[in-house]
Amino acid sequence: MSFSCYDGYTTSLPLEVVLEDNVLLACKLDGKWLEPDLGGPVRLIVPKKYAYKSAMWIKTISFMKTEQLGYWESRGYSNTADPWKNDRWT
Repeated sequence: MSFSCYDGYTTSLPLEVVLEDNVLLACKLDGKWLEPDLGGPVRLIVPKKYAYKSAMWIKTISFMKTEQLGYWESRGYSNTADPWKNDRWT
């Protein structure tokens, strides 16, 4: 899946990662709409990945057949972003 944000930021994750129990697409916090300072209108939260995978200000979500590198990934950051493997750079 590919995530595009209002500020031009992009990132992607495999569908199986997005479907994990602890991954959230958040639009509210404590019953109130998520403020832009916190990533609103919609924010992706992926606890098991480095923070650059938790996109803020999401505008569109696309299903992709092939892997697509996002903003940081196309600049040398790892696309898998697994902190348990210290997988930060390609």
